[in-house]
Amino acid sequence: MTMIAGKPQVRLRALEPEDLDILYRYENDSSLWEVGTTIAPFSRKQLYDYIAGYSNDIYAERQLRLMVDDAATGETVGTVDITDFSPADMRAQAGILIGPGHQRRGYGTAALAAVCGYCRSTLQLHQLYAHVPADNAASLALFRQCGFRTSGRLRSWLRRGGSYRDVIVLQLLFG
Repeated sequence: MTMIAGKPQVRLRALEPEDLDILYRYENDSSLWEVGTTIAPFSRKQLYDYIAGYSNDIYAERQLRLMVDDAATGETVGTVDITDFSPADMRAQAGILIGPGHQRRGYGTAALAAVCGYCRSTLQLHQLYAHVPADNAASLALFRQCGFRTSGRLRSWLRRGGSYRDVIVLQLLFG
């Protein structure tokens, strides 16, 4: 793993057909469902069709999924998603998933910083925002470390099991 100031270097890249197995693992790991919107498993065929039909055009799809690779080894360590893209308002929601076994090693910080740079420089967005469960201290720290600021709290926003959880709304304004 290539390190800069104690952090790994990452490369963001487009989805490839070879990503089917890793997406299958991520999307069907029920322990990860509570941080996303998935509530049911995906079949290999569904994910194959998703990859095959994905245009990677944020203006057409209103979203962009990028894979996160360790720049030194080429190993895929996670995904970042830019969703709910509004070209009129030049804003989008950011989401990140670093796979089990790769967490707490600096990949999240490197990947989120890279996607923020891409959104600012290439997409020329005005802002990114994130909805993070209030009890997810690691994700809140990650987004705050990358410059996101708390702008609100959505009460009882997520239903998990038989209870409701608050969500913290974070924003990163590019200027």
